[in-house]
Amino acid sequence: MKVITIMAMASLVILGCQAQNTDFKIQSTSVDYDAFLDQFVFSIIVEGKAGNTTPTPVGQLDGAPVQGYVFPTTMKSTDVGFDQIDGIVALALTSHPDFDDTPLWDENKDTKYDNDGIIWHPHWVILIDDDRVAGGLAVKQFDKEDKSVILPPTNPGMPMYMDSPGYPVITRNNTIKVIVPGYRIQATQNFKFDGVAAFMKVNTSNPDLPMLGVYEVYSISSGDLSLPYSVQQK
Repeated sequence: MKVITIMAMASLVILGCQAQNTDFKIQSTSVDYDAFLDQFVFSIIVEGKAGNTTPTPVGQLDGAPVQGYVFPTTMKSTDVGFDQIDGIVALALTSHPDFDDTPLWDENKDTKYDNDGIIWHPHWVILIDDDRVAGGLAVKQFDKEDKSVILPPTNPGMPMYMDSPGYPVITRNNTIKVIVPGYRIQATQNFKFDGVAAFMKVNTSNPDLPMLGVYEVYSISSGDLSLPYSVQQK
């Protein structure tokens, strides 16, 4: 994992941030493991109201804005159902009103499965360095014809290393949480992690840009993206 490169990029982006508000100003990040229930609770606490700010829709997929609270980790790609590849395994909690990429889940409970992209929901993604975007990171893509790529069965069908696992996400006051069953991450407990609030954007028209890139980093829990935090047993 190229931590040094990512730390430098993230620091530069924070200095140039224009859109930051307290809803994305991270105060602390944690992951607790409940052995009795065999589940992990990923949490981010912000200064403002977690999840209160969602993107303004643009009316199409190309250029669609994505807000995210992201947990970069030291987990292996195989821990979350991908094939063995380089990159940072991250759990991203996202909101994007222009499209729905969780076709198996009805997050707004209206019996429709394709209209709730604005509701905060989780994705496993593989992040890689990408200097084509201001945030210096993007979700790793692959050729649609590459039959060697392994994705979890809950993936949304995009040519990126992305999964839509359907874990419950809770936003309450200054906290956003996601609950991950232990068996969904191979019972991995000894990983390190960090917390990041970021702005991303979809691209479907410009081959010189990533399909989903990080364009702005609002805040980083550790301050330097060093992934210093450990899972706590509860």
